[in-house]
Amino acid sequence: MNWQGAIAAWVQALRGAGRRPQTIVLYRHYLNHTAAALRGSPWAVTTADLERLLGELAVGPSAKKSLRTVVCGFYRWALRSGHITHDPAAGLPTVRVPRGRPRPTPEGIVADALQRADGRERLMVELGALAGLRAGEISRVHRNDYDGDMLLVHGKGGHERLVPIIDGNLRDALVACDGWLFPNVQRGGHLTPNHVSKLLSALLPAPWTAHTLRHRFGTVAYAATRDLLAVSNLLGHASTETTLIYVRMPTDHLRNAVAAAATIGAVRPASAAV
Repeated sequence: MNWQGAIAAWVQALRGAGRRPQTIVLYRHYLNHTAAALRGSPWAVTTADLERLLGELAVGPSAKKSLRTVVCGFYRWALRSGHITHDPAAGLPTVRVPRGRPRPTPEGIVADALQRADGRERLMVELGALAGLRAGEISRVHRNDYDGDMLLVHGKGGHERLVPIIDGNLRDALVACDGWLFPNVQRGGHLTPNHVSKLLSALLPAPWTAHTLRHRFGTVAYAATRDLLAVSNLLGHASTETTLIYVRMPTDHLRNAVAAAATIGAVRPASAAV
């Protein structure tokens, strides 16, 4: 079996396991890259081959970690299926990804984008900045998921969450549409996540993106509530540790912490006085 046959068989197994179509497309992309780099038979690949592939990969640590995850999953399946007797990916070192930092789109940038946006783009900006949706979640907004108050958001990995819709423009648009909020007129269905990302990147000045609109939502929501768990739920995070990457701490929060630490002189024992 060559690489293409092996990839096709693995994709079939992923479909049988109920993996989402977007996930399968991404996994196939990473494995096609692996096949192009390694060539030969997928069952002749060694641990050294995979280590060399990861070492020479000219991408950031997040993409490198994703490729490692896909390759490990592929060879675990190959071992279970009897294609190999030894898993070459089992000993691959963990790829360390530096912890990210909050990058909320500034309020002035958001306001300017809303001013310049057409009707469709304005809704995309509002869903990102005012409701915290990812580009892929924005692309899949459907009238049937809105009950007049809460929007059912279809998130990563098949996880769903409810987000209240407060903005009047968004509420009106959701009530008025009769299917996908962002239909793909040419191909049917909805716009792709990639197309939504491109539209928002063209509207927002660099380095601001659809993702930094989510950071804006998380930062402003936390500043108003100081409720990290609620913000985490609204963003669709499995852990509040992830949410901390999105939330820039309010400056008054930081000042209060420093002010509290600066009171050491007030509690110094009398015996220590000069």
